[in-house]
Amino acid sequence: QVQLVESGGGLVQARGSLRVSCAASGRTFSNYAMAWFRQAPGKEREFVGGISRSGNLKYYSDSVKGRFTISRDNAKNTVDLQMNSLKPEDTAVYYCAADSNGYGSNKSPANYDYWGQGTQVTVSS
Repeated sequence: QVQLVESGGGLVQARGSLRVSCAASGRTFSNYAMAWFRQAPGKEREFVGGISRSGNLKYYSDSVKGRFTISRDNAKNTVDLQMNSLKPEDTAVYYCAADSNGYGSNKSPANYDYWGQGTQVTVSS
């Protein structure tokens, strides 16, 4: 079992920056690829970015590529998402997720074994 707890969400103006973090506990964190997803009201949960177990492979959705950066610290059991140049359409609940089999590139939520409770990010225009 892996427990994931997100933090760092909030309200930010368009073109601003925000960093959300996910703290993991339970089983060995470095055994899991990690990802961030988001879900806006009335929309499906969508992949934002993923990172491999060692952190050397990173994947992003086209909508955030060049603006968001995913990183992890296996010594601290954390995975972060740095979000720059935020847009109102980035408004959503952001979730971190752990995948015991993949490499961080899986875009389907069904591939992930554990989820956090989510943190709200709101970008005002």
